Amino acid sequence: MLEAGGTYIKGGALGPDGVLRNKERWFTRPERGPDSVLETVLTCAATLAERCRPTAAGIVLPGTVDEISGCAEHAPALGWRNVPVRDWVAEHLDLPVAVGHDGRAGGLAEARAGAGRDCGDFLFVSVGDGIGTAVVLAGGVPPAIGHGAQELGHTEVRPGGDPCHCGGRGCLETVASSAAVTHRYARATGWRGVGAREVYHRADAGDPAALAVCGEATVALADVLAAAIGRYAPERLVVGGELAEAGASLLAPLREALTSRLGLSAVPDLRLARFGETAGRMGAALLAGDLQDARAGR
Repeated sequence: MLEAGGTYIKGGALGPDGVLRNKERWFTRPERGPDSVLETVLTCAATLAERCRPTAAGIVLPGTVDEISGCAEHAPALGWRNVPVRDWVAEHLDLPVAVGHDGRAGGLAEARAGAGRDCGDFLFVSVGDGIGTAVVLAGGVPPAIGHGAQELGHTEVRPGGDPCHCGGRGCLETVASSAAVTHRYARATGWRGVGAREVYHRADAGDPAALAVCGEATVALADVLAAAIGRYAPERLVVGGELAEAGASLLAPLREALTSRLGLSAVPDLRLARFGETAGRMGAALLAGDLQDARAGR
């Protein structure tokens, strides 16, 4: 399975024991143009298929995805518009292929086997290079576009702020994504190569620049999530993606910020995703398995 993002294309294979193996990642390099990105995705898929010999494949994408047709309608991080991803990958691999939205796929993985397994309704948010979300209702993720498929990462939180790859400015992703935290910390300190998880840990240790960057990210994320919580009233909020690996360094200030906006009684149970930054890939594998079951009439 593959998870394609603006910085990395991440791959892996799910064994019959439910363990993700053969985890790989390749640079996306979207500045090369949409055709080159598609060629890289096809090459990565073929590399994994040759190594793992799968019977079906799953690929999850950011942006607006038509999960029925398998088309990336608009994936700004990849430079794609109306790309028939399923058809291209299926032809290249000669395998059945399921295509999904990265946020909803992560929510599916957490609903079936992760932090939302024992929960009826929950909100899943993946904070990585982008910010993807899914609303899980009665244990299921609503399919395709529309209900439960908000691109909260492109909510404007800082009018006139940094440019976003979607064409807007000041989107949540430009402030609170892992890429934004890394970039903003480097801009403030001159330190290069310090990942977002480490920036949050430095904030915990009292680093002034890290405190400023992480504080602004937390405030922006809490503002947007508070509105979503008010709309859906989920029982639980599950946080996944790369920043989930920051653990309490992320969760504690986020809980505090949400409490100040919603009140203690309205803040849902806040948990880290079981699958962390691999939730999207786990979801892609589940989509591939569902496709196989449907074809077999199971």
